[in-house]
Amino acid sequence: MSSRAGENAQSDLESEVEAINSIYGDGTIQQISSSVGTDFYLLSVPLLPVTLRLRVPPQYPDIPLEIVQVESTGPATRKGYGTRVLTAAKDILCRVFMPGQACLYDLIQELDVNLKEESFTGEAEPSIHLPQELKNAQGVPNETGRLKGFADPIWTLSEPVSEKKSVFLGRACRVTSTREVDAAMAHLLSSDKRAAKATHNISAYRIRQHSAGNEIIYQDYNDDGEDAAGARLLKLLQMMDAWNVFVVVSRWYGGIKLGPARFGIINSVARKAVVGCGQKQG
Repeated sequence: MSSRAGENAQSDLESEVEAINSIYGDGTIQQISSSVGTDFYLLSVPLLPVTLRLRVPPQYPDIPLEIVQVESTGPATRKGYGTRVLTAAKDILCRVFMPGQACLYDLIQELDVNLKEESFTGEAEPSIHLPQELKNAQGVPNETGRLKGFADPIWTLSEPVSEKKSVFLGRACRVTSTREVDAAMAHLLSSDKRAAKATHNISAYRIRQHSAGNEIIYQDYNDDGEDAAGARLLKLLQMMDAWNVFVVVSRWYGGIKLGPARFGIINSVARKAVVGCGQKQG
């Protein structure tokens, strides 16, 4: 493999690791060692009490990574749980891997689907106290923002998430053209006073069209002042293989900086909105 190809593969891996950590939280996947010809990572599987050791060759994703072993399991797991997870993970990897395509996100999602009944995270989620203006956030938009020639977008919303007085809300709708993207955003800002007053409305879209036997792809993002957040949203859509969808995450800044943790929240509410919009989880 040429040095240029190696650099591209490494860049793809770094981008995938960054995206996963921004979605699920820092440390979800982390490099633990590196030697000539291979890197080792630990994957703390989200929502499951298990950590996997991965061997990632320099040619990944052109060739598959290897799930080496179960590094650890939670204290409440029953005997044999680690073996079951390892077997399931290897089987899933064989199914989801396609040469040239990153597969870690798909692996995580499939593990969640196949093994969530064995999760030992039965703690109730903490209650979130939201500003009054965000309660009943899933109300029907009014007519004030309708643009000529376009129907009002049908938004699917995530649950609002509050963190250190900042509030995040994801929403997604189906689109088939870039003009429809512009119309949906214009409608949102003109018909929803809460969204119009948000500190940031980060957005991204992916559209696939077919014309005369040719496939045409449109994709783009907008940080709206939240540096690097839009690119991460677009990366999320790419990893989900989501098409003909427009996602917007509104953030109302609460006065306390969140640092990199904000990216995980942004992508989390975005993913829930996109899945609710009818897109597959991974």
